[in-house]
Amino acid sequence: MARIKAGDIHLEYDSHGPEAAEAILLIMGLGAQMTRWSPAFVEKLAAKGFRVVRFDNRDIGLSEKLEAAGPPDMAAIMTALSQGKTPPAAYTLSEMADDAAALLDALGIDRAHIVGASMGGMIAQLVAADHPARTLSLTSIMSTTGAPELPRATSEAMARLNTPAPDPHADLEAYVAHSIASAKVMGSPAYPVSDGDLRDQAIANVERSYYPLGFQRQYAAILASSDRRAKLEGVTAPSLVIHGQADPLVPVEGGRDTAASIAGAELLEIPGMGHDLPPPLYDIVVEAIASVAARARLVEAAVAA
Repeated sequence: MARIKAGDIHLEYDSHGPEAAEAILLIMGLGAQMTRWSPAFVEKLAAKGFRVVRFDNRDIGLSEKLEAAGPPDMAAIMTALSQGKTPPAAYTLSEMADDAAALLDALGIDRAHIVGASMGGMIAQLVAADHPARTLSLTSIMSTTGAPELPRATSEAMARLNTPAPDPHADLEAYVAHSIASAKVMGSPAYPVSDGDLRDQAIANVERSYYPLGFQRQYAAILASSDRRAKLEGVTAPSLVIHGQADPLVPVEGGRDTAASIAGAELLEIPGMGHDLPPPLYDIVVEAIASVAARARLVEAAVAA
């Protein structure tokens, strides 16, 4: 792993596979470090002949923290939204998409296949919309358009999202128990992950970086970002939408709306998949990403001809 200046911010990243190969840029979700893209998943993508780049979004993991911004005023954000005004967030998802494009610049990558999960899917959509010259293809996983009329998360999923975890430095076991409980609510009912693996993941996350303020500011960025459907109508890159039919946090209707908003987008719905990417689904998702990348090559060849 390494740190690099991308635009005005320092981002932590790593790269797997030949540097000269077509690049895939992986963008992770709310409060999640780049290590949530597991090594096994990354290796499967790299084995397809890609250069795979992961990175920590701003305010999370080992990337730069926006300490000067302080905690978001969630009450003011909600009041602004109810009044149709622009919420007072420290930054927006569009700025986070600009970070991703700046990372490609810093790494000398002209164009990449952009892949994002959850909030990362929202950011990936904006990369494709706002930086079309940098986007070979778009894959949006378990994400949504932000359309206000779409179905909401289940009450249990929202409760887990909005309940702060105990401080692991004060009570590690309480933090681990909270993390496991949250993962079970959000996870895939057809592909459960063992408590032992969830525990190891929770501890590894804390040991690498624990920064709850970053989660809060990213959450504020989501709330402050408007409906993306108008922008998605302008996306021209070959696009794929992947969504679990059992997603309790971002219901499958969000994925369907994303696919419907992008001309020619393919939609892959996976039965029994929740709001996670469990190992038994790696091959399905990797093959789908490789397929949309191949479709992008055909489009490029047709344009060149």
